[in-house]
Amino acid sequence: MGDSRSRISRPDAIVDPRFCASYPIDLTFFIDAAWLNCDHLAVTDINGNVVFKVEARKWNLRNRQVVVDASGKPVISMQQKLRSVHDRWQVFKGDSSDPKDLLFSVRRSSALQFKTELDVFLAANTEEEVCDFKMKGSYRKRSCTVYKGDSSTEVAQMSKEYKFVNSSVSKNAFGVAISPNTDHSFIAALLIIQHELLLHNEHSEASGAVVGGISDGIFQGLAAALGGS
Repeated sequence: MGDSRSRISRPDAIVDPRFCASYPIDLTFFIDAAWLNCDHLAVTDINGNVVFKVEARKWNLRNRQVVVDASGKPVISMQQKLRSVHDRWQVFKGDSSDPKDLLFSVRRSSALQFKTELDVFLAANTEEEVCDFKMKGSYRKRSCTVYKGDSSTEVAQMSKEYKFVNSSVSKNAFGVAISPNTDHSFIAALLIIQHELLLHNEHSEASGAVVGGISDGIFQGLAAALGGS
């Protein structure tokens, strides 16, 4: 991220001020981190200390995730909005799902896109004419950047490389460099949502391939039957 990591000068506590540092921070995200007693995403600092863990829960048929801190206390909860064209996710404070505890919403910039570009709207931005943050890049390739609004000011950058005391622990990991005074839990939520969107896309692609294979088999069988009659 270069010098851009020092451009954010004032604290931007979207979730909790305790997750804002006055200096750049590097975090490591691990997927299926069983060695950290976590079956889902886990986030650590460069020394291997757990910062966040994700607990997946089903709630009213919605895909619901709860992010807890190192002590197990819920920090934020997020759930996918039903029947949303842009795959909207809503993020709440703590373990709440009450609209009054809504912190921000995340949605695809466009319903049709090859790379998942996300627009982030804080709860106070009810008009949603201009996003408060934007995430661009390819999560699949481990290359995403979070920007302040529609500006070129970077607040976090994801990469394949990560700083960790034992880099051989897991190949299924990536690093995130976070600018000073940027809420770590907010950035973690965006990456978790990106991860869920990728899983959803992969599931849809796999389902489509299965259905396509079955359809091809049926048509071939009909063609053979008609040809033999």
